[in-house]
Amino acid sequence: MKPFTEHEVKEFLTKNLKGWTFEMNTLNRDFKFKTFVEAFSFMTAIALVAEKLDHHPDWSNSYNKVSISLTNHEAKGITQLDFDLAKTIDQIFEK
Repeated sequence: MKPFTEHEVKEFLTKNLKGWTFEMNTLNRDFKFKTFVEAFSFMTAIALVAEKLDHHPDWSNSYNKVSISLTNHEAKGITQLDFDLAKTIDQIFEK
């Protein structure tokens, strides 16, 4: 899968993914919840989707905060899989 150019990624973010940033060849976003259980439940929901896509985020959790970074390691950049997973993550967060 061919990675998008930096310009293409930034354009897509501006039009489609609010709250995500592009740094060091990764899409990044931080999420905050009321409790650890809410944060962990969010991560669990993402894990199920990521496994189906066979595309897994780099992430961390500290109590009620989840930080997510997306990139395609094989393609060495951002691909459609990253955009698709980011959109799904946003949908899960909105629920």
